[in-house]
Amino acid sequence: MTVSAILAEKGSGVITASNSSSVTQIINLLAEKKIGSVLITDDSGSVCGIVSERDIVRDIAIEGPAALEANVSNCMTAKVIFCTPHNTVSEVMAMMTENRFRHLPVMEDGKLLGLVSIGDVVKRKIQEAEKEADDMRSYISTV
Repeated sequence: MTVSAILAEKGSGVITASNSSSVTQIINLLAEKKIGSVLITDDSGSVCGIVSERDIVRDIAIEGPAALEANVSNCMTAKVIFCTPHNTVSEVMAMMTENRFRHLPVMEDGKLLGLVSIGDVVKRKIQEAEKEADDMRSYISTV
């Protein structure tokens, strides 16, 4: 199972925000869209970062209330790790576990194709396990 199968099911819509946004604006966007992260883009529309709820909480813990009015670049992760639609669910799960993040943008040939979350990945892994169990039951019942 690959990332392209996840995107085919969930869609390719990605919420982005400008790198000129304040942390408060990002918080409001996260709440409005009921999402856990936002990709940050520069003036040309290129991805220049990603910010998650966890990043914001960590920044507020360090900087205090002043963090809310600061620019999002103060708390975003600037070195964004991407996957491709050809990565397997297991590869993406390993990337997320190793790097300790829950959202992974999907990129191919310089084009942003979507975003997968740990929830998307876990859902696929459960579906795979259930299918394998069903296949084993079918096999055993025919023997």
